[in-house]
Amino acid sequence: MISAKYDWKIEEKAPSDAFLNLSQKEGLSPLAAQLLFERGIETKEELEQFLHADLSELYDPYLLHDMEKTVSRIRLAIENAERILVYGDYDADGMTASSIMKEALESLGADVEVYLPNRFTDGYGPNQSVYQYFIEQHGISLIITVDNGVAGQEAIAYAQSVGVDVIVTDHHSMPEVLPEAFAIVHPEHQAVDYPFKHLAGCGVAFKVATALLEAPPMESLDLVAIGTIADMVSLTDENRILVRYGLKILAHTERIGLQELMRVSDIDTDNIDEDTVGFKIAPLLNALGRLDDPNPAIELLTGFDDEEAQSIALMIQEKNEERKDLVQSIYEEALSMVDPTSPVQVLAKEGWHPGVLGIVAGRLLESLSQPIVVLNCEGETAKGSARSVSSINIFDALKDHKEELFDAFGGHAGAAGMTLPIEHLPQLKMVLSDYIYQNGLDQVSKNSLNIDASLNLGEVSLDTVASLEQLAPFGMDHKKPVFLVRDFTVLQTRSMGKDNSHLKFRIKQDGVECDVLAFSQGHLKDEFAQAQDLELAVTLSVNHWNGERNLQLMLVDVRVDGIQLFDIRKKSAPLPDGVPILTQETTSPSVVVLDIPDSDEDLRRLFKEREFEAVYFKNQIKNNYYLTGFGTREQFASLYKTIYQYPEFDVRYKLKELAHYLNIPDILLVKMIQIFEELDFVVITDGVMTVNKAAQRREISESQIYQDLKRLVKFQELMALGTPKEIYDYLTK
Repeated sequence: MISAKYDWKIEEKAPSDAFLNLSQKEGLSPLAAQLLFERGIETKEELEQFLHADLSELYDPYLLHDMEKTVSRIRLAIENAERILVYGDYDADGMTASSIMKEALESLGADVEVYLPNRFTDGYGPNQSVYQYFIEQHGISLIITVDNGVAGQEAIAYAQSVGVDVIVTDHHSMPEVLPEAFAIVHPEHQAVDYPFKHLAGCGVAFKVATALLEAPPMESLDLVAIGTIADMVSLTDENRILVRYGLKILAHTERIGLQELMRVSDIDTDNIDEDTVGFKIAPLLNALGRLDDPNPAIELLTGFDDEEAQSIALMIQEKNEERKDLVQSIYEEALSMVDPTSPVQVLAKEGWHPGVLGIVAGRLLESLSQPIVVLNCEGETAKGSARSVSSINIFDALKDHKEELFDAFGGHAGAAGMTLPIEHLPQLKMVLSDYIYQNGLDQVSKNSLNIDASLNLGEVSLDTVASLEQLAPFGMDHKKPVFLVRDFTVLQTRSMGKDNSHLKFRIKQDGVECDVLAFSQGHLKDEFAQAQDLELAVTLSVNHWNGERNLQLMLVDVRVDGIQLFDIRKKSAPLPDGVPILTQETTSPSVVVLDIPDSDEDLRRLFKEREFEAVYFKNQIKNNYYLTGFGTREQFASLYKTIYQYPEFDVRYKLKELAHYLNIPDILLVKMIQIFEELDFVVITDGVMTVNKAAQRREISESQIYQDLKRLVKFQELMALGTPKEIYDYLTK
């Protein structure tokens, strides 16, 4: 069944004539001007700032808390030849942040090591045993955290207690009690008012590097772009400037590791944008930290050895493929465990890889539009991740139960991580369900999707896309524009990609045709081909193929106005996954009509007083009377004439022979004999039929069996040959 994943919000806002004039002078199309106006950019100053802000407008790094203290301590360490440890994180933001810090320190002559913690052995953030190892075995006397640290009280306290200063550079939510580090550089630190609060870990590292080097390290901007996009922070203000220039550098990066990674992954380096990073480069880097030791990423991003770069790039590509397979396998297993009666899903199983459970939870959230908890069970403990829709704050729902439920718990409104005893799983589900019901949230489940404007295919072109690219890069708080397309015809559909998991379909509107690409919708190929009154939420893109550029729509969401009726009567058409067979007990909004009964009333009864969202007509007919008909006058005459010649006829053993002789299908012949018996033309005793030669003359039409057969033939003809709408209208009238 085709169903919308989001609650659509369509709020088109026409810009003023004055703003249109300003936009036109900047070379923007009316559509691009409308989008900016809808997003709160209304004045000349705001428009110029948005379109033309450059690196000179980055904020002074010394506005950040403890920056002067940080720079002085690092320079002292370099002067005294101290050994410095850069302690990062295992995701793409942490990898890029660590690489930026490493390169800045090395350019000043520092003796520096980098360590990215292993999520399975070290966990997230400062780890005391790791600190102790580097201090005792490597002679580290200064630790700089990047993309972590504000929650590392114990490890940092240990380091400071043994005379090793810790400088924290982080951007994650600040706890009420901060660690007693030598310095804390954080854009949200309350002791100062830094103008932009939403830097990623790599952005904070870049600000430290800028202060150390007394100028922005331009060569690091490609890493800033990767980490900022990967961490899904607000792509406005300072981040917009960093990413905008970073993407330009990434397109021509001199980093041999990135070059190799893009080569082995078939990334088109001529068309690099924020989607290239968000959907290709970032997942590749994250795959390493999800499944294995993340530290090779540092050599990939900062090294100069061609062979090693190629080897690491190939290894990362393999890890990413492994990650995809793991996600798909666990996703399918988890989906089969879903309780359709529950407002929340708590899904746990032994053997699920803990590194990908967050991705699985996210995919299930998209499919089910309700809070999802996915956990791996090991021994007596379950550990995993939760994801939630915007209307249900998963952190608020669970924070008051931390002591009674969890061994460890943390997160925010939309996501959480947790460790708990397996025996607490039923209580976890009950707590979440109670929170949802008590707050009246069981009917408010879907995340919202803002639709920027309605679109007519005849009004868009490659020039439209080029105009919108002036508003890029897109990301958090500045989403890629989403358009509504309706009143079109689907010309053709085909599944594509690995395991035919994706869908491509072609639509036509007012004589204009265009392809639409829909990821993870391959299983709905037939539904898209048949559905009526589809409405699409799409983004615009350019398909580069064989040297040609064509406009292509990317499906974000789809919805259908009214009931969906699907024809799956072909023998080759499979039953839809997860859709139940229609019976008297079926309560699902989508059903499959599988076997057609001999009475239309039996089927019509199942449709009476019930409303469906989707009906799939398989319509299997056991005895195909619509193919045999209900018997012609000639067939009845031929049968009577033949059996009249025999004093008795054994229908138990001679029926097939008689059917072959008369060239009448077996099932019809049985009905004809039953009709003769009903009209007293024959008598059947113990399977032996004799002709009643004294029978009164009667019309075949007097037989109730004959009348029922005529109705059955007409009913079966509709079930086998009618359109889904004709069938549905008949069953519901």
